[in-house]
Amino acid sequence: MNKTNYIMRSIILLSLFFAFACKRSDVLPPSPVLPVPNQHQVEWQEKELFAFVHFTVNTFTGKEWGYGDENPDIFDPVYFNPDQWAKVLKDAGFKGAILTAKHHDGFCLWPSQFASHSVKNISWMGGKGDVVAGLKDACAKHGLEFGIYLSPWDRNRADYASSAYIEYYKNQLNELISSYGPIFEIWFDGANGGDGYYGGAREMRKIDDQVYYNWPQTFKIVRSYNPKTIIRGDARSASDSRWCGNEEGYIGETNWNMVTPDSLIALGKDKKRLEVLNSGDERGNVWMPAEVDVSIRPGWFYHESEDSLVKTPDELFDIYLNSIGRGSPLLLNVAPDKRGLIPEPDVQSLLLWKKKIGDAFANNLTIGAKVTVDSYRGKSNQFAAVNLTDGNKETYWATDDNIISSSIELEFEKPQQVQYVLIQENIKLGQRVKSFTIEVLQNGQWEQVANATTIGYKRIIRINPVETEKVKINITGAKACPVISNIEIY
Repeated sequence: MNKTNYIMRSIILLSLFFAFACKRSDVLPPSPVLPVPNQHQVEWQEKELFAFVHFTVNTFTGKEWGYGDENPDIFDPVYFNPDQWAKVLKDAGFKGAILTAKHHDGFCLWPSQFASHSVKNISWMGGKGDVVAGLKDACAKHGLEFGIYLSPWDRNRADYASSAYIEYYKNQLNELISSYGPIFEIWFDGANGGDGYYGGAREMRKIDDQVYYNWPQTFKIVRSYNPKTIIRGDARSASDSRWCGNEEGYIGETNWNMVTPDSLIALGKDKKRLEVLNSGDERGNVWMPAEVDVSIRPGWFYHESEDSLVKTPDELFDIYLNSIGRGSPLLLNVAPDKRGLIPEPDVQSLLLWKKKIGDAFANNLTIGAKVTVDSYRGKSNQFAAVNLTDGNKETYWATDDNIISSSIELEFEKPQQVQYVLIQENIKLGQRVKSFTIEVLQNGQWEQVANATTIGYKRIIRINPVETEKVKINITGAKACPVISNIEIY
Protein backbone atom coordinates (compact mmCIF):
# COMPACT_ATOMS: atom_id res chain seq x y z
CA MET A 1 0.00 0.00 0.00
CA ASN A 2 1.49 3.36 -1.00
CA LYS A 3 1.64 6.32 1.33
CA THR A 4 -1.20 8.21 -0.38
CA ASN A 5 -3.60 5.27 -0.14
CA TYR A 6 -2.64 4.73 3.50
CA ILE A 7 -3.43 8.33 4.35
CA MET A 8 -6.74 8.22 2.49
CA ARG A 9 -7.74 5.00 4.20
CA SER A 10 -6.85 6.45 7.59
CA ILE A 11 -8.95 9.53 6.89
CA ILE A 12 -11.91 7.38 5.89
CA LEU A 13 -11.60 5.21 8.99
CA LEU A 14 -11.34 8.27 11.24
CA SER A 15 -14.37 9.81 9.55
CA LEU A 16 -16.38 6.65 10.10
CA PHE A 17 -15.26 6.53 13.71
CA PHE A 18 -16.31 10.12 14.42
CA ALA A 19 -19.56 9.66 12.51
CA PHE A 20 -20.32 6.60 14.63
CA ALA A 21 -19.34 8.42 17.80
CA CYS A 22 -21.62 11.33 16.95
CA LYS A 23 -24.51 8.95 16.42
CA ARG A 24 -24.17 7.25 19.75
CA SER A 25 -27.36 5.57 20.78
CA ASP A 26 -26.22 4.51 24.24
CA VAL A 27 -26.86 7.95 25.78
CA LEU A 28 -29.84 7.67 28.09
CA PRO A 29 -32.69 10.19 27.73
CA PRO A 30 -33.43 12.54 30.62
CA SER A 31 -35.46 11.07 33.45
CA PRO A 32 -38.99 12.50 33.70
CA VAL A 33 -39.54 15.40 36.09
CA LEU A 34 -42.73 14.45 37.90
CA PRO A 35 -45.61 14.88 37.58
CA VAL A 36 -46.08 14.24 33.87
CA PRO A 37 -49.22 14.18 31.70
CA ASN A 38 -50.92 11.01 30.57
CA GLN A 39 -51.34 10.46 26.84
CA HIS A 40 -54.90 11.77 26.60
CA GLN A 41 -53.89 15.00 28.35
CA VAL A 42 -51.07 15.44 25.83
CA GLU A 43 -53.44 14.88 22.91
CA TRP A 44 -55.95 17.32 24.40
CA GLN A 45 -53.35 20.08 24.81
CA GLU A 46 -52.16 19.53 21.25
CA LYS A 47 -55.67 20.24 19.89
CA GLU A 48 -55.44 23.75 21.45
CA LEU A 49 -58.79 25.31 20.43
CA PHE A 50 -62.34 24.33 21.41
CA ALA A 51 -65.73 26.05 21.32
CA PHE A 52 -68.13 26.44 24.21
CA VAL A 53 -71.73 26.52 22.98
CA HIS A 54 -74.12 28.13 25.48
CA PHE A 55 -77.73 27.63 24.43
CA THR A 56 -80.93 27.13 26.49
CA VAL A 57 -84.00 29.03 27.74
CA ASN A 58 -81.64 31.88 28.73
CA THR A 59 -81.18 32.58 25.01
CA PHE A 60 -84.84 33.64 24.95
CA THR A 61 -85.17 35.32 28.37
CA GLY A 62 -82.06 37.52 28.22
CA LYS A 63 -80.71 36.01 31.43
CA GLU A 64 -77.27 34.57 32.09
CA TRP A 65 -78.39 32.31 34.94
CA GLY A 66 -81.94 31.06 34.64
CA TYR A 67 -83.81 30.91 37.93
CA GLY A 68 -85.42 27.57 37.15
CA ASP A 69 -89.00 28.84 36.86
CA GLU A 70 -88.91 29.72 33.15
CA ASN A 71 -91.73 28.48 30.95
CA PRO A 72 -89.87 25.89 28.84
CA ASP A 73 -92.07 26.64 25.81
CA ILE A 74 -90.15 29.88 25.43
CA PHE A 75 -87.39 27.75 23.91
CA ASP A 76 -88.26 27.96 20.20
CA PRO A 77 -85.30 28.21 17.79
CA VAL A 78 -87.32 28.04 14.57
CA TYR A 79 -84.27 27.90 12.28
CA PHE A 80 -82.27 25.53 14.49
CA ASN A 81 -79.27 24.46 12.43
CA PRO A 82 -76.40 22.80 14.31
CA ASP A 83 -74.80 22.01 10.95
CA GLN A 84 -74.24 25.76 10.52
CA TRP A 85 -72.64 25.92 13.97
CA ALA A 86 -70.26 23.06 13.24
CA LYS A 87 -69.29 24.36 9.79
CA VAL A 88 -68.51 27.83 11.17
CA LEU A 89 -66.44 26.33 13.97
CA LYS A 90 -64.55 24.04 11.62
CA ASP A 91 -63.85 26.90 9.21
CA ALA A 92 -62.61 29.02 12.11
CA GLY A 93 -60.07 26.41 13.22
CA PHE A 94 -61.81 24.83 16.22
CA LYS A 95 -61.12 21.17 17.01
CA GLY A 96 -64.18 20.45 19.13
CA ALA A 97 -67.35 21.84 20.72
CA ILE A 98 -68.77 21.55 24.25
CA LEU A 99 -72.54 22.07 24.57
CA THR A 100 -74.43 23.20 27.69
CA ALA A 101 -76.70 20.16 27.74
CA LYS A 102 -78.12 21.44 31.05
CA HIS A 103 -77.31 24.81 32.62
CA HIS A 104 -78.15 25.98 36.15
CA ASP A 105 -81.83 26.51 35.20
CA GLY A 106 -82.18 22.72 34.88
CA PHE A 107 -83.74 22.67 31.38
CA CYS A 108 -82.49 19.61 29.48
CA LEU A 109 -81.63 20.02 25.79
CA TRP A 110 -82.18 16.30 25.18
CA PRO A 111 -85.26 14.13 25.83
CA SER A 112 -84.08 12.84 29.18
CA GLN A 113 -86.06 9.93 30.58
CA PHE A 114 -85.29 11.21 34.07
CA ALA A 115 -86.62 14.78 33.69
CA SER A 116 -89.89 16.39 32.66
CA HIS A 117 -88.20 19.80 32.35
CA SER A 118 -86.89 18.92 28.91
CA VAL A 119 -87.23 19.44 25.15
CA LYS A 120 -89.50 16.38 25.05
CA ASN A 121 -92.30 18.34 26.78
CA ILE A 122 -92.34 21.59 24.80
CA SER A 123 -93.97 22.80 21.60
CA TRP A 124 -90.69 23.12 19.67
CA MET A 125 -90.52 20.37 17.05
CA GLY A 126 -93.58 18.77 18.59
CA GLY A 127 -91.53 17.52 21.51
CA LYS A 128 -89.23 15.58 19.17
CA GLY A 129 -86.30 17.99 19.28
CA ASP A 130 -82.86 17.01 20.54
CA VAL A 131 -80.18 19.70 20.59
CA VAL A 132 -77.53 17.34 21.97
CA ALA A 133 -78.02 14.81 19.16
CA GLY A 134 -78.14 17.59 16.57
CA LEU A 135 -74.78 19.03 17.52
CA LYS A 136 -73.25 15.60 18.11
CA ASP A 137 -74.13 14.56 14.55
CA ALA A 138 -73.01 17.88 13.06
CA CYS A 139 -69.65 17.62 14.81
CA ALA A 140 -69.16 14.11 13.41
CA LYS A 141 -70.00 15.36 9.91
CA HIS A 142 -67.49 18.22 10.07
CA GLY A 143 -64.69 16.38 11.85
CA LEU A 144 -65.06 18.04 15.25
CA GLU A 145 -64.92 16.36 18.63
CA PHE A 146 -68.01 16.60 20.82
CA GLY A 147 -68.16 17.43 24.51
CA ILE A 148 -70.80 18.07 27.16
CA TYR A 149 -71.37 20.58 29.96
CA LEU A 150 -73.72 19.26 32.64
CA SER A 151 -74.30 21.75 35.44
CA PRO A 152 -74.14 20.11 38.88
CA TRP A 153 -76.42 22.87 40.17
CA ASP A 154 -80.13 22.70 39.26
CA ARG A 155 -82.38 25.59 40.26
CA ASN A 156 -85.48 23.84 38.92
CA ARG A 157 -85.36 20.54 40.83
CA ALA A 158 -87.35 20.26 44.04
CA ASP A 159 -84.92 17.66 45.37
CA TYR A 160 -81.75 19.71 44.89
CA ALA A 161 -79.50 19.52 48.01
CA SER A 162 -80.86 16.09 48.94
CA SER A 163 -79.39 12.66 48.22
CA ALA A 164 -82.21 12.02 45.73
CA TYR A 165 -80.84 14.74 43.46
CA ILE A 166 -77.41 13.11 43.38
CA GLU A 167 -79.02 9.91 42.13
CA TYR A 168 -80.87 11.93 39.49
CA TYR A 169 -77.65 13.69 38.45
CA LYS A 170 -75.75 10.42 38.10
CA ASN A 171 -78.60 8.96 36.06
CA GLN A 172 -78.42 11.91 33.69
CA LEU A 173 -74.67 11.65 33.42
CA ASN A 174 -74.92 7.96 32.52
CA GLU A 175 -77.71 8.73 30.06
CA LEU A 176 -75.78 11.45 28.24
CA ILE A 177 -72.49 9.61 27.93
CA SER A 178 -74.07 6.30 26.91
CA SER A 179 -76.42 7.90 24.36
CA TYR A 180 -74.19 10.64 22.91
CA GLY A 181 -70.64 9.40 23.48
CA PRO A 182 -67.84 9.13 23.03
CA ILE A 183 -67.23 12.63 24.36
CA PHE A 184 -63.80 14.21 24.39
CA GLU A 185 -64.41 16.50 27.39
CA ILE A 186 -67.00 16.95 30.13
CA TRP A 187 -67.38 20.21 31.98
CA PHE A 188 -68.41 20.35 35.65
CA ASP A 189 -69.08 23.96 36.59
CA GLY A 190 -67.90 25.38 39.91
CA ALA A 191 -71.12 27.41 40.42
CA ASN A 192 -73.10 25.38 42.96
CA GLY A 193 -75.88 26.20 45.37
CA GLY A 194 -77.76 29.42 46.05
CA ASP A 195 -81.23 30.80 45.50
CA GLY A 196 -83.57 29.09 43.06
CA TYR A 197 -87.08 28.01 42.17
CA TYR A 198 -86.55 24.45 43.43
CA GLY A 199 -89.97 23.16 42.39
CA GLY A 200 -91.75 26.18 43.85
CA ALA A 201 -89.88 26.46 47.15
CA ARG A 202 -88.16 29.68 46.01
CA GLU A 203 -85.47 29.57 48.64
CA MET A 204 -81.72 29.56 49.25
CA ARG A 205 -80.03 26.16 49.35
CA LYS A 206 -76.36 25.72 50.12
CA ILE A 207 -74.26 22.60 49.76
CA ASP A 208 -70.63 21.64 50.35
CA ASP A 209 -69.64 21.09 46.74
CA GLN A 210 -66.59 18.99 47.70
CA VAL A 211 -68.72 16.51 49.66
CA TYR A 212 -72.23 16.66 48.20
CA TYR A 213 -71.44 15.49 44.68
CA ASN A 214 -68.96 12.78 45.71
CA TRP A 215 -66.71 13.73 42.81
CA PRO A 216 -64.52 10.61 42.90
CA GLN A 217 -67.58 8.43 42.31
CA THR A 218 -68.97 10.84 39.72
CA PHE A 219 -65.67 10.83 37.83
CA LYS A 220 -65.68 7.02 37.85
CA ILE A 221 -68.88 7.11 35.82
CA VAL A 222 -67.12 9.14 33.14
CA ARG A 223 -64.04 6.92 33.20
CA SER A 224 -66.14 3.76 32.88
CA TYR A 225 -67.27 4.87 29.41
CA ASN A 226 -64.07 6.42 28.09
CA PRO A 227 -60.80 6.76 30.04
CA LYS A 228 -59.64 9.36 27.50
CA THR A 229 -62.44 11.85 28.27
CA ILE A 230 -60.99 15.02 29.75
CA ILE A 231 -62.72 15.91 33.02
CA ARG A 232 -62.75 19.65 33.65
CA GLY A 233 -63.27 20.09 37.37
CA ASP A 234 -62.49 22.91 39.77
CA ALA A 235 -58.96 21.57 40.55
CA ARG A 236 -59.85 20.64 44.11
CA SER A 237 -60.68 17.16 42.87
CA ALA A 238 -58.44 14.92 40.80
CA SER A 239 -59.67 16.17 37.42
CA ASP A 240 -57.70 16.28 34.16
CA SER A 241 -57.75 20.05 33.72
CA ARG A 242 -58.38 23.06 35.91
CA TRP A 243 -60.18 26.37 35.70
CA CYS A 244 -57.83 29.23 34.85
CA GLY A 245 -59.13 31.44 37.68
CA ASN A 246 -60.89 33.99 35.46
CA GLU A 247 -63.27 34.26 32.50
CA GLU A 248 -61.37 37.04 30.76
CA GLY A 249 -59.33 35.02 28.30
CA TYR A 250 -55.87 34.76 29.77
CA ILE A 251 -53.64 32.44 31.73
CA GLY A 252 -50.73 33.69 33.82
CA GLU A 253 -47.48 34.85 32.24
CA THR A 254 -46.08 32.16 34.51
CA ASN A 255 -48.13 29.04 33.81
CA TRP A 256 -47.21 25.75 35.44
CA ASN A 257 -49.28 22.74 34.40
CA MET A 258 -49.15 21.37 37.94
CA VAL A 259 -51.17 22.00 41.10
CA THR A 260 -51.66 20.29 44.45
CA PRO A 261 -55.43 19.70 44.89
CA ASP A 262 -55.22 19.39 48.69
CA SER A 263 -53.60 22.83 48.88
CA LEU A 264 -56.39 24.32 46.79
CA ILE A 265 -58.99 22.79 49.11
CA ALA A 266 -57.22 24.42 52.06
CA LEU A 267 -57.40 27.81 50.32
CA GLY A 268 -61.19 27.55 50.03
CA LYS A 269 -62.45 30.47 47.95
CA ASP A 270 -59.62 32.77 49.01
CA LYS A 271 -58.18 35.18 46.41
CA LYS A 272 -54.93 33.24 46.66
CA ARG A 273 -56.71 30.24 45.20
CA LEU A 274 -57.52 32.19 42.03
CA GLU A 275 -53.86 33.17 41.76
CA VAL A 276 -52.74 29.54 42.04
CA LEU A 277 -55.33 28.45 39.48
CA ASN A 278 -54.00 31.09 37.10
CA SER A 279 -50.29 30.43 37.52
CA GLY A 280 -50.21 26.79 38.63
CA ASP A 281 -47.69 25.55 41.16
CA GLU A 282 -44.07 24.79 40.32
CA ARG A 283 -44.07 22.19 43.11
CA GLY A 284 -47.56 20.81 42.37
CA ASN A 285 -47.99 17.05 42.65
CA VAL A 286 -50.68 16.56 39.97
CA TRP A 287 -50.48 17.36 36.26
CA MET A 288 -53.62 19.47 35.76
CA PRO A 289 -53.21 22.05 32.98
CA ALA A 290 -55.47 25.09 32.89
CA GLU A 291 -58.14 25.58 30.25
CA VAL A 292 -58.88 29.22 29.40
CA ASP A 293 -62.62 29.85 29.00
CA VAL A 294 -63.97 33.16 27.68
CA SER A 295 -66.89 34.30 25.56
CA ILE A 296 -66.79 36.09 22.21
CA ARG A 297 -69.46 38.40 23.68
CA PRO A 298 -69.76 40.01 27.14
CA GLY A 299 -72.29 37.32 28.11
CA TRP A 300 -72.26 33.55 27.68
CA PHE A 301 -75.72 33.34 26.15
CA TYR A 302 -76.95 35.29 23.14
CA HIS A 303 -78.40 38.72 23.88
CA GLU A 304 -79.48 40.98 21.04
CA SER A 305 -78.20 44.03 22.94
CA GLU A 306 -74.65 42.64 22.58
CA ASP A 307 -74.67 42.38 18.78
CA SER A 308 -72.33 45.37 18.58
CA LEU A 309 -70.07 44.08 21.37
CA VAL A 310 -68.64 40.99 19.67
CA LYS A 311 -64.89 40.75 20.25
CA THR A 312 -62.90 41.89 17.24
CA PRO A 313 -60.34 39.71 15.43
CA ASP A 314 -57.58 41.76 17.07
CA GLU A 315 -59.05 41.17 20.54
CA LEU A 316 -59.39 37.46 19.82
CA PHE A 317 -55.79 37.35 18.59
CA ASP A 318 -54.62 38.84 21.90
CA ILE A 319 -56.63 36.16 23.71
CA TYR A 320 -54.97 33.52 21.51
CA LEU A 321 -51.50 34.73 22.49
CA ASN A 322 -52.44 34.89 26.18
CA SER A 323 -53.92 31.38 26.29
CA ILE A 324 -52.65 29.00 23.62
CA GLY A 325 -49.55 31.20 23.40
CA ARG A 326 -48.93 30.50 27.09
CA GLY A 327 -49.46 26.76 26.90
CA SER A 328 -53.18 26.38 27.73
CA PRO A 329 -56.02 25.25 25.46
CA LEU A 330 -58.57 27.96 24.67
CA LEU A 331 -62.30 27.31 25.13
CA LEU A 332 -64.00 30.20 23.32
CA ASN A 333 -67.74 30.54 23.79
CA VAL A 334 -69.88 31.04 20.69
CA ALA A 335 -73.61 31.40 21.45
CA PRO A 336 -76.38 30.61 18.94
CA ASP A 337 -79.15 33.20 18.76
CA LYS A 338 -82.93 32.89 19.06
CA ARG A 339 -83.16 31.62 15.48
CA GLY A 340 -80.86 28.73 16.35
CA LEU A 341 -77.97 30.09 14.30
CA ILE A 342 -74.57 31.54 15.14
CA PRO A 343 -75.10 35.27 14.50
CA GLU A 344 -73.48 36.96 11.52
CA PRO A 345 -71.27 39.39 13.53
CA ASP A 346 -69.78 36.45 15.43
CA VAL A 347 -69.20 34.44 12.25
CA GLN A 348 -67.41 37.33 10.58
CA SER A 349 -65.16 37.98 13.57
CA LEU A 350 -64.26 34.29 13.92
CA LEU A 351 -63.29 33.87 10.28
CA LEU A 352 -61.22 37.07 10.22
CA TRP A 353 -59.52 35.91 13.43
CA LYS A 354 -58.64 32.61 11.77
CA LYS A 355 -57.13 34.54 8.86
CA LYS A 356 -55.16 36.77 11.22
CA ILE A 357 -53.64 33.73 12.95
CA GLY A 358 -52.85 32.15 9.60
CA ASP A 359 -51.17 35.32 8.29
CA ALA A 360 -49.11 35.83 11.45
CA PHE A 361 -47.77 32.26 11.47
CA ALA A 362 -47.50 31.58 7.74
CA ASN A 363 -43.75 31.79 7.17
CA ASN A 364 -41.62 29.85 9.64
CA LEU A 365 -38.15 31.44 9.44
CA THR A 366 -36.45 28.48 11.12
CA ILE A 367 -36.92 26.39 7.97
CA GLY A 368 -33.47 26.44 6.39
CA ALA A 369 -31.95 28.35 9.30
CA LYS A 370 -28.66 27.28 10.86
CA VAL A 371 -29.17 26.10 14.44
CA THR A 372 -26.36 25.84 16.97
CA VAL A 373 -26.34 25.14 20.70
CA ASP A 374 -23.64 25.50 23.32
CA SER A 375 -24.31 22.01 24.67
CA TYR A 376 -26.25 18.84 23.90
CA ARG A 377 -26.73 15.62 25.75
CA GLY A 378 -23.86 13.16 25.54
CA LYS A 379 -22.83 14.59 22.16
CA SER A 380 -25.51 12.30 20.73
CA ASN A 381 -27.48 13.22 17.61
CA GLN A 382 -30.49 11.85 19.42
CA PHE A 383 -30.50 15.10 21.44
CA ALA A 384 -28.79 17.50 19.00
CA ALA A 385 -29.78 20.97 17.82
CA VAL A 386 -31.26 19.69 14.55
CA ASN A 387 -34.20 18.29 16.53
CA LEU A 388 -35.36 21.80 17.37
CA THR A 389 -36.46 22.60 13.82
CA ASP A 390 -37.10 19.20 12.21
CA GLY A 391 -40.90 19.47 12.49
CA ASN A 392 -41.09 16.22 14.46
CA LYS A 393 -42.80 16.68 17.84
CA GLU A 394 -41.32 13.41 19.12
CA THR A 395 -37.68 14.52 18.81
CA TYR A 396 -36.05 17.05 21.11
CA TRP A 397 -32.89 18.81 22.14
CA ALA A 398 -31.62 18.19 25.66
CA THR A 399 -28.53 18.90 27.72
CA ASP A 400 -26.65 16.75 30.20
CA ASP A 401 -28.27 16.41 33.61
CA ASN A 402 -25.89 18.84 35.28
CA ILE A 403 -26.56 21.62 32.75
CA ILE A 404 -29.76 23.57 33.42
CA SER A 405 -28.88 26.77 31.57
CA SER A 406 -27.96 26.85 27.91
CA SER A 407 -28.24 28.87 24.68
CA ILE A 408 -29.74 28.18 21.28
CA GLU A 409 -28.72 30.32 18.30
CA LEU A 410 -30.60 30.49 15.00
CA GLU A 411 -29.05 32.16 11.96
CA PHE A 412 -30.96 33.03 8.79
CA GLU A 413 -29.48 33.15 5.28
CA LYS A 414 -30.29 36.86 5.16
CA PRO A 415 -31.78 39.43 7.58
CA GLN A 416 -35.45 38.80 8.34
CA GLN A 417 -38.15 40.71 10.18
CA VAL A 418 -38.94 38.88 13.42
CA GLN A 419 -42.07 39.40 15.54
CA TYR A 420 -43.00 36.04 17.10
CA VAL A 421 -40.87 33.35 18.73
CA LEU A 422 -42.57 30.01 19.45
CA ILE A 423 -40.99 27.47 21.81
CA GLN A 424 -42.24 24.06 23.01
CA GLU A 425 -41.04 21.71 25.71
CA ASN A 426 -41.42 17.96 25.48
CA ILE A 427 -44.03 17.85 28.24
CA LYS A 428 -44.04 14.04 28.28
CA LEU A 429 -40.85 14.43 30.33
CA GLY A 430 -42.40 17.10 32.58
CA GLN A 431 -42.39 20.88 32.61
CA ARG A 432 -38.90 22.18 33.37
CA VAL A 433 -38.03 25.69 32.19
CA LYS A 434 -38.39 28.41 34.84
CA SER A 435 -36.99 31.38 32.91
CA PHE A 436 -35.55 32.34 29.55
CA THR A 437 -34.57 35.37 27.49
CA ILE A 438 -34.57 36.16 23.78
CA GLU A 439 -31.89 38.22 22.05
CA VAL A 440 -31.46 39.46 18.49
CA LEU A 441 -28.27 40.55 16.77
CA GLN A 442 -28.26 44.28 16.05
CA ASN A 443 -25.24 46.09 14.59
CA GLY A 444 -22.98 43.22 15.60
CA GLN A 445 -24.22 43.22 19.22
CA TRP A 446 -26.73 40.99 21.01
CA GLU A 447 -29.77 42.94 22.22
CA GLN A 448 -32.30 41.44 24.65
CA VAL A 449 -35.87 41.78 23.39
CA ALA A 450 -37.78 39.50 25.78
CA ASN A 451 -37.54 38.09 29.29
CA ALA A 452 -40.05 35.38 30.22
CA THR A 453 -40.71 32.54 32.66
CA THR A 454 -42.41 29.23 31.83
CA ILE A 455 -42.71 27.48 28.46
CA GLY A 456 -44.69 24.23 28.90
CA TYR A 457 -46.58 22.78 25.94
CA LYS A 458 -46.21 25.98 23.92
CA ARG A 459 -45.01 29.54 24.45
CA ILE A 460 -45.39 32.32 21.89
CA ILE A 461 -43.48 35.51 22.62
CA ARG A 462 -44.51 38.62 20.69
CA ILE A 463 -41.77 41.23 20.33
CA ASN A 464 -41.62 44.56 18.61
CA PRO A 465 -40.87 43.75 14.95
CA VAL A 466 -37.13 43.83 14.35
CA GLU A 467 -34.93 42.97 11.38
CA THR A 468 -32.09 40.62 12.24
CA GLU A 469 -30.10 37.71 10.88
CA LYS A 470 -29.67 35.94 14.23
CA VAL A 471 -31.90 35.09 17.19
CA LYS A 472 -30.65 33.62 20.46
CA ILE A 473 -32.75 31.88 23.11
CA ASN A 474 -31.12 31.61 26.52
CA ILE A 475 -32.52 29.11 29.04
CA THR A 476 -31.59 30.90 32.26
CA GLY A 477 -33.31 28.67 34.83
CA ALA A 478 -34.84 25.19 34.89
CA LYS A 479 -35.95 22.50 37.34
CA ALA A 480 -33.76 20.01 35.45
CA CYS A 481 -31.94 19.84 32.13
CA PRO A 482 -34.07 21.60 29.48
CA VAL A 483 -35.89 19.40 26.98
CA ILE A 484 -37.07 21.48 24.00
CA SER A 485 -38.94 19.82 21.12
CA ASN A 486 -39.65 22.70 18.77
CA ILE A 487 -38.73 26.28 17.90
CA GLU A 488 -40.45 28.40 15.26
CA ILE A 489 -39.84 32.06 14.38
CA TYR A 490 -42.16 34.33 12.43
